[in-house]
Amino acid sequence: MNLRVSKTFEFETAHALWGYDGKCANIHGHSYQLTVTISGKVIEDINDPKYGMIIDFGDIKKVVKKEIVDVYDHCLLVRKNTPHEKYAEVETAFKKIWLTDFQPTCENMLIDMIQRLKESLPGHIELKYARLQETRSSYAEWLAEEN
Repeated sequence: MNLRVSKTFEFETAHALWGYDGKCANIHGHSYQLTVTISGKVIEDINDPKYGMIIDFGDIKKVVKKEIVDVYDHCLLVRKNTPHEKYAEVETAFKKIWLTDFQPTCENMLIDMIQRLKESLPGHIELKYARLQETRSSYAEWLAEEN
């Protein structure tokens, strides 16, 4: 039987949106929550240590930690080829800065995360849903069935 399981992760990230016409043009940060939902067959082999599971939640955690949390947590994201790029040149000011190829909006960050996860999840697991919550009332969602 196919089922879905979800796990939520938290991390802190700062960003600035070059060319934006509001407050988010300035460096600021968020406490992000990423929810990942995967689908797969429940293991029915009673001799398998993962019997009754699709995947061990710890295995999901390892993938998301390596591919998302370790990359994004306490990082400053700014788009390269913009004046914000100068922040990367100030080595003593920031230890972890990422010059992105994309405008680091919640939507584009989620797209990057989805691509990373799809490449890293085990072959028998399918990414079905992802939600990146930027504030208590604002988030971006991705559904496999719409893509």
